[in-house]
Amino acid sequence: MSVSDANDASIERRLTEIEVRLSFLDSTMQSLDATVAAQDRILADLQREFQRLRDELGGISATLGHDHRDEPPPPHY
Repeated sequence: MSVSDANDASIERRLTEIEVRLSFLDSTMQSLDATVAAQDRILADLQREFQRLRDELGGISATLGHDHRDEPPPPHY
C-alpha cells in the first residue's frame, strides 16, 4: 500500500465520518424544529385561553356590580 493509497483511505474514512455526523445533526435539527413548532402552537393556544379568561373575568366583575370599598361609610360611623 502506497502513501497515496493510505492518504486516500484516511480521507475517505474522515469524509464518511463527517457525512454520518451531518446526517445525525440534520435529523436532530428537524426534530428540534418540530418540537419548537409544537411549543409555539401550544403557547399561542395558552395565550388565547388566557385572554378569554381575562375577558370572562372582566365580564363577571362588571356583572357583580361595584366594589363595596367604593361605598361611603354608613351614617353611624
